[in-house]
Amino acid sequence: MQYGGAPLTSGITRLYCRVPLDRVGVLIGENGQVIRDLMRRTMTIIRVDSQNGTVVIEPESPNVPPINLLKAQDFIKAIAYGFSPERALRVLDEDQILLVIDLKQKVGPSPNHITRVKGRIIGEKGKARKIIEEMTGTYISVYDTYVAIIGDYESATAAREAIEMLIEGRQHATVYRYLERVMRQIKRRKITKLWE
Repeated sequence: MQYGGAPLTSGITRLYCRVPLDRVGVLIGENGQVIRDLMRRTMTIIRVDSQNGTVVIEPESPNVPPINLLKAQDFIKAIAYGFSPERALRVLDEDQILLVIDLKQKVGPSPNHITRVKGRIIGEKGKARKIIEEMTGTYISVYDTYVAIIGDYESATAAREAIEMLIEGRQHATVYRYLERVMRQIKRRKITKLWE
């Protein structure tokens, strides 16, 4: 079953990505609301194959900026990595990025290892993830064997660094102290830029 806009036209830039089958419904949304809203915001035509999770993105007209296609792709990837549509919308803002950590690359393929590390990142009742999100002003999703982060470049990078420290086995208190220091430096830089 194909879902999405008009037929594909030739000679136009297309981007492709995949969404896990259990996330296709989230991407499409109730009565197609999420995908329609995304197409409207990014001026794109998006086709979703609900049989295999393949997604094709193309501009609705030749004068759509290429960044719109990339932003639509980031939104779709954010959904694929477990974000809600409301949180994924943030990647459409100009200064927001999506960073992804593949836990298999960091700790190996052992499911027990991955589960343990995910537990460290999420923390008891989601506490660790929530603290990192609040300290950095980012959104963090732990889904399957991935950790995804949405935020501005500096904050998302700081959150990634903190999560990598947890993966390496550092204590939560050490990680929070690191984040306090880094976020202070980021704030100071932003304030200094405002005054220049």
